[in-house]
Amino acid sequence: MTVDKKIDQICNGLNMLTEDTSIPRNIRRGAEEIKQILLNESDPIDLRVASATSRLDELASDPNLPLHGRTLIWSIISRLEEIA
Repeated sequence: MTVDKKIDQICNGLNMLTEDTSIPRNIRRGAEEIKQILLNESDPIDLRVASATSRLDELASDPNLPLHGRTLIWSIISRLEEIA
């Protein structure tokens, strides 16, 4: 699978986070920011992946995040690790 297809899959997962109203607003906003980081092609892919992973790790540690949201974030992080 190409890197672009993997990025598309990751963005779909991030969209699921941003559209889920049971997820706190700050997490949804963070997911949208992460999507912008990943789609910014002016930065090298390894920098985008590292930035996105770091930001997702911060979001996953939020105590207000429901379990299904945390599971989705961990799934997205594991997909990002496949690219790195």
